[in-house]
Amino acid sequence: MSRVVETIDVDVPVRVVYDLWATFEDFPQFMEGVEEVRQLDDRHAHWRTKIAGLAREFETEIVERVPGERVAWRTTGESVKHTGTVDLEPLDEARTRVRMTMAFQPTGLAEKAADKLGILDRQVRGDLRRFKRFVEDRGAAADPGG
Repeated sequence: MSRVVETIDVDVPVRVVYDLWATFEDFPQFMEGVEEVRQLDDRHAHWRTKIAGLAREFETEIVERVPGERVAWRTTGESVKHTGTVDLEPLDEARTRVRMTMAFQPTGLAEKAADKLGILDRQVRGDLRRFKRFVEDRGAAADPGG
């Protein structure tokens, strides 16, 4: 299983960052390759992705949710195998460190080749940079005085 760990600091309070990580439907706005996320219930979501031309649909289950601190998930079923966590650390009242850890089991020749080329690492890094812009823009809009 491949593992990626990436960290980024965002200029938004931890509560705003957590609220956005807990709203899966917004993920297509900053996660490249995520076409749709539909919340099924409190703990489950259905995902449609298309990465490097490979379309996938799968479901995830939230296995841990600590408001303001952590969200952890895993896929269910057999088609896609990955787990992830997002850990949040308040740096001060207005800034948060976001640490994303993902583990992924590549299947098939294309995914194994992409894994060896470090494409998942670059994808997660890019997604976090896009998240930073997304959450900072959203945070500024929510706090016109700040």
